[in-house]
Amino acid sequence: MYLSWATPRDGGSNAGPARCWSSCRDFRSALLALFANLILAGPALAYAVPDTMEDAGRTSTASALAASIRLAQAQPSPAQPPAAAPTTAASPPANSPAASPAAAPSDEPIGNVATLTGTASVIRNQNTLPLKLKDDIYLNDKLVTFSDSTLGVTFNDATTFNLTANASIAVDNFIYEDGGQQNSALFDVAKGTVAFVASAVAKTGSMKIATPTATLGIRGTTGLVEVNGASSGAHNIKLYPDPDGHVGTIDISDRNGARLGTLTQGSSGFTIRAGAGGRITAAPLAISPQQAARDQGIVRQVHAAQAVGRQVVNEQRALRRANPNRANPNRTNPRGAPGQNGPQRQNNLQQRQNNLQQRPG
Repeated sequence: MYLSWATPRDGGSNAGPARCWSSCRDFRSALLALFANLILAGPALAYAVPDTMEDAGRTSTASALAASIRLAQAQPSPAQPPAAAPTTAASPPANSPAASPAAAPSDEPIGNVATLTGTASVIRNQNTLPLKLKDDIYLNDKLVTFSDSTLGVTFNDATTFNLTANASIAVDNFIYEDGGQQNSALFDVAKGTVAFVASAVAKTGSMKIATPTATLGIRGTTGLVEVNGASSGAHNIKLYPDPDGHVGTIDISDRNGARLGTLTQGSSGFTIRAGAGGRITAAPLAISPQQAARDQGIVRQVHAAQAVGRQVVNEQRALRRANPNRANPNRTNPRGAPGQNGPQRQNNLQQRQNNLQQRPG
């Protein structure tokens, strides 16, 4: 503001000082008002600055935090550690069925050759070996006769089989313990005519005979199985009395377990054949006098083989007990190689087979 002190143009002497005092008083009032306003405004300004700075600090802090968040989002996530491999299931105990290896066949003999005519052989561990009297028989052996031979084999429980010419039977299972109640046996007749007389296993446990289309449950008796060698061909099952005249039972089922019939009378039989749609049936068999006479001759042979075989089994068992380290030349070692003299005997068997093939007719 610019203030001036001037004499009025009209030259009045009193008016000038009066107006001047009035103007000066107004000026002083305005100046005091301005100064008061400045003083009053000072505290407000003094307190407003910290609020502004605090707000600015908050804004700065929020901006910094937002920037940090944006920076953290912009940066790639640190590599996650690889996921832990799934925990392997604990191995089952050694004595559990899943961990236990399949039970290996016992090396103990389960029977012996009781009677033999002509040439017969055993297929054992993929080796074909000739048989001779008193030879040991083992689990999983397959016994074979040729056109000029018959073979009688007695097992440890006195069960005996007599194979006629061109017959074959496999020992699929044989468990026997003197006085045991869990004994079992399974024999598989693949072809030919085979007579049998059951003993302790059939009386104390379960004895079965399999054919290409049927399964026979044997309960203490003598029987005859005739298999023509064809899986779908008809074959005969016959029941005969034991040496003491006792007649047991033969239960007949198909390979799926369906019941086909039961034989309970001596000199009776069934013919097993495949019917319509492959269904296996059992029809009663009429045995002619000629067939009965022939069968009786085979049955007498198996009864005689059992009588001899009992003695052979007991004798060979006593020898094994007296000489536990005695090697059986017909038994193969664990690696499947023939034992002592095994290859030579196998070569002799092959030579005999070649001679048989070269014979006329």
